[in-house]
Amino acid sequence: MLQVTSVTHRYDVSQPWLHRVLVGEPRQCLTAVDNVSFRIERGETLSLVGESGCGKSTVARLVVGLHAPSEGTIRFQGETLSSVRAQPALRRQFNMIFQDPYSSLNPRWRVRDVIGEPIRVFGLASDQVALRQRVDALLVQVGLVAEDGEKYPHQFSGGQRQRISIARALASEPVFLVCDEPTSALDVSVQAQILNLMRDLQRRLGLTLLFISHNLAVVRHMSDRIGVMYLGSIVEIGPADDIFHAPRHPYTRLLLDALPDMTQTGRKRSPVGGPIWCEVPDPIDPPTGCPFHPRCPLADARCRREKPTIMLSGRTEVACHAVEEGRLPDQ
Repeated sequence: MLQVTSVTHRYDVSQPWLHRVLVGEPRQCLTAVDNVSFRIERGETLSLVGESGCGKSTVARLVVGLHAPSEGTIRFQGETLSSVRAQPALRRQFNMIFQDPYSSLNPRWRVRDVIGEPIRVFGLASDQVALRQRVDALLVQVGLVAEDGEKYPHQFSGGQRQRISIARALASEPVFLVCDEPTSALDVSVQAQILNLMRDLQRRLGLTLLFISHNLAVVRHMSDRIGVMYLGSIVEIGPADDIFHAPRHPYTRLLLDALPDMTQTGRKRSPVGGPIWCEVPDPIDPPTGCPFHPRCPLADARCRREKPTIMLSGRTEVACHAVEEGRLPDQ
């Protein structure tokens, strides 16, 4: 359904033109996404995980067309993204659920208008009666009641607002949803409700999901396949069971090692940050070679010199010289 091929996206983070002229400073670009490739089959859930700032949300915005890639191509059902945006019948087939349920809804609109906007834009209702019936059905579908359509967003809790966001995303009758950390701003008990709702809707409506999160427990509950991102690149991607039970990349292992586990209380854990003197690399000036090598316990001279390419290792794809050379413990 979705094919992302060698996609790179850069942000211009330069100082204003006059400042650069006066001090003789060149333009600066931040590479938020660096040569990322993946595919999503119909009906499956691919999750992207990683630390804050690794490029997950930028990938989400690229996929739905909010940003244009600096390099590479994105295809939805065989059509390039620029072609999809020019075809309303295809454009309405994908939508996005945003991270913050407080800022993603217009506070001046009633909920009925918020949910009804995609229906009006794509001409999916013949008249106002049909529009109202469709909005009422969407509210019930996400666990609210039809009367909630007359209220404003500020009258709802965070979990209820995210249900409204899901209803809005479903209003255009999509087949593909991009979920950008949809539960990160919610309490744990509310997170479970929203995740269960999304799984139920996926089964009933046959949805395909790109799920963005930094919470590995959430990802494990939702995913068929997982891609692990670090500093703008995918360092490991494969079936969810393989990622959790037999991780290959050192960064993936450190992420999983940081998960709380009541059965292993007192066990010594390795911090993801690496040595105490090692800071997270600056994405404007990334390290040479493998981007993870300053924090990696297995890094050698080749890692500092040469950036690894992604390769197949078992059922997962991984970009790591240590895996390629058989230096990974328990390999």
